[in-house]
Amino acid sequence: MPWYLYLAFKQLFPTGSKVSFFLVLSVIGVGLGVSLLVIVLTVMNGFQKEIRDKIVETSGDIRVEDRAVIYDYDELMEVVAGVEYKGKQVVEAVSPYAYGFVMVQNRNVPVFPAIRGIDVNLEQEVISYEKFMKSGSIDDLDDDSVIISAGLARKIGAFRGDTLEVISPLIMEKLEEDEIMLPRELRIVGIFETGWTVIDNNTLFCTLPLMQEFYGLEDGIHGLTVRLKRGYEEDVDLIAATINDTILSHDTLPLGARAFSWLDLNRDFLFVLQLEKSVMFFLLLFVILNSAFSITSTLLISVVRKTKEIGLLGAMGASPRALMACFTAQGFIIGTVGSLLGVIFATVCLAFRNQIVAFVAGIFNKEETLIRFYQFTHLPAHYQLNDFLVVVGSALVASTLAGLIPAVRASLMRPATALRSE
Repeated sequence: MPWYLYLAFKQLFPTGSKVSFFLVLSVIGVGLGVSLLVIVLTVMNGFQKEIRDKIVETSGDIRVEDRAVIYDYDELMEVVAGVEYKGKQVVEAVSPYAYGFVMVQNRNVPVFPAIRGIDVNLEQEVISYEKFMKSGSIDDLDDDSVIISAGLARKIGAFRGDTLEVISPLIMEKLEEDEIMLPRELRIVGIFETGWTVIDNNTLFCTLPLMQEFYGLEDGIHGLTVRLKRGYEEDVDLIAATINDTILSHDTLPLGARAFSWLDLNRDFLFVLQLEKSVMFFLLLFVILNSAFSITSTLLISVVRKTKEIGLLGAMGASPRALMACFTAQGFIIGTVGSLLGVIFATVCLAFRNQIVAFVAGIFNKEETLIRFYQFTHLPAHYQLNDFLVVVGSALVASTLAGLIPAVRASLMRPATALRSE
């Protein structure tokens, strides 16, 4: 080991004496900055991943839609199901759907949820509804029943087996034609919960024929839900483009039908999430920079206190470059120790994140506020190696540069002047 690295270790961790109080503060400062960055970025990654997973799990990989109602869609389904990408068939399943809004009333409590009409048999091949069911089964769904989300059920006080009054938007059109359209009485055969409150608070599922009746679609649909085979999720945009090219090549298919990947449909929202993560990283990086200033102060004090020792080293033949390396190495060591402790502390906090959040929210009675505004029933986290490398790298660079000013001051000292210092 070079003598300047050995001396750097000895000055920071002297044998037989207490560790410097300033050193402890510097290490804690770096550690807290690193842990804060790691925790924030990991939680932001968790939110992004959770949102992505929920979108795909509840909406499929790709949707094929038109500006108008799609009729005679059997050929379109067949063409989409047979699309090939790189010489391989990539579509696992295709299912038709229709969607909109209705008025629902239970015990004189009116709400206006989103409603989605599905082909029960085909839809289960695209989206695994059974894993979201809290009670009942998707197989129980028929033309006289609905499946309701858990949040909506709580809002209107409904339970499985209850009967809801569902009013179609066509009621106003019928009134203008002097016709009366009575509410449909539908029983609840199941309650589901995905864990994402955007869906759980305001959603109904019904059969496709019932939805066509509600909106007067006859035998039309609003679109197709497409599920890709495993291993092709990363190429979803390219596969959507391939589906569009295939549709355009068939003259008998609807001219306005277009395929949209889940990334296309949610691109703006995902961009905002990524932007928020980047802004948080930029702002919290100043915490590490603030710690770097404390390291600079600590090492400057060390240079002043050890002026004679520095002069003695110079008189013994130590080069200015070696003296600079000694104090720069001290900054690097502080950054390394602080980063290591920060990563350990962040990992522990993330492991118990839900308990910590529940405890803090319980103190202020804000559990429902967290669920309402952040849209999840738990605090998600997703570890990414790149984030750890960027955070630790930033901390090491800042800490090393923090030791540069004291190192330059030490290297510029003349041995004779330093030895005469009081």
